[in-house]
Amino acid sequence: MKPFVPKLVYFEPEALSYPLGKELYEKFTQMGIEIRETTSHNQVRGIPGETELARYRNAKSTLVVGVRRTLKFDSSKPSAEYAIPLATGCMGHCHYCYLQTTLGSKPYIRVYVNLDDIFAQAQTYIDERAPEITRFEAACTSDIVGIDHLTHSLKKAIEFIGATDYGRLRFVTKYEHVDHLLDAKHNGKTHFRFSVNSRYVIRHFEPGTSSFDARLQAARKVAGAGYQLGFVVAPIYRHDGWEQGYFELFQELARQLEGVDLSDLTFELIQHRFTKPAKRVIEQRYPKTKLDLDESKRKYKWGRYGIGKYVYRDEEARELEETMRSYIARFFPSAQVQYFT
Repeated sequence: MKPFVPKLVYFEPEALSYPLGKELYEKFTQMGIEIRETTSHNQVRGIPGETELARYRNAKSTLVVGVRRTLKFDSSKPSAEYAIPLATGCMGHCHYCYLQTTLGSKPYIRVYVNLDDIFAQAQTYIDERAPEITRFEAACTSDIVGIDHLTHSLKKAIEFIGATDYGRLRFVTKYEHVDHLLDAKHNGKTHFRFSVNSRYVIRHFEPGTSSFDARLQAARKVAGAGYQLGFVVAPIYRHDGWEQGYFELFQELARQLEGVDLSDLTFELIQHRFTKPAKRVIEQRYPKTKLDLDESKRKYKWGRYGIGKYVYRDEEARELEETMRSYIARFFPSAQVQYFT
């Protein structure tokens, strides 16, 4: 697929005082893209559309260029100490995505131009924990690879972390646009992961993202550039014929990665889950979705912050985990399964 190009761009005036802000303003002006001004990347008004659904779809193709003023990084997932804030939002239309509710009324894409400030804060966290390793996740609230051909913020972050003694970087993507990242000086400190799934899930629930085959071709390039390679199988979804669908996933992964050094390959396994607020938003934004959101078929699980989610019942979840682990053991016997959740 073609790389993402926004249809509408908003700038915070302060963003133009940073080199990246000026560069992006010139780039979008030359591309003939409509540019508007906003006082804050958190308060963008006037996105076109006569209905809420139309405004949502237009927001997904709107880019907001701003300054990240809150430099305290969020604590990230168990697999990283902090989320490094390079961007927020995504141009993809994955029906199941947790950003549907996390971003709520702000589904537009935001990029932050004060990279020196962000990297300085990251260095502070690294120094505080040294000599322990400090891991940063760059894709908690966005698919950063999908927009980095425009900003190169991720490439700068890769090289920043590559020059540290105790920093590590990780991110996951559904996009194939990796060519500009292949010559980055990562020094083996970046874990480059691709989100993969059965063809049924990709076809029905991941519009606006790169195809399965394109992701694997990009994965070959990434491994060839010396990055540590990983795959996030998520969400693992019990559709008709799911056992065969996921078998074909791992079979094709093995075929397309033949000849690639997979000595440090990782897998992360995440079953499908949803919350009540997410269900309401998903059904509003994707009214024809085939995603099964029937609470009566699920187990209710309390979350860390008091917000419960619906996951598969214990027996079904156990079957999913055992099946995925058996496929990985068959096709990638030396790979590490980091977790199933």
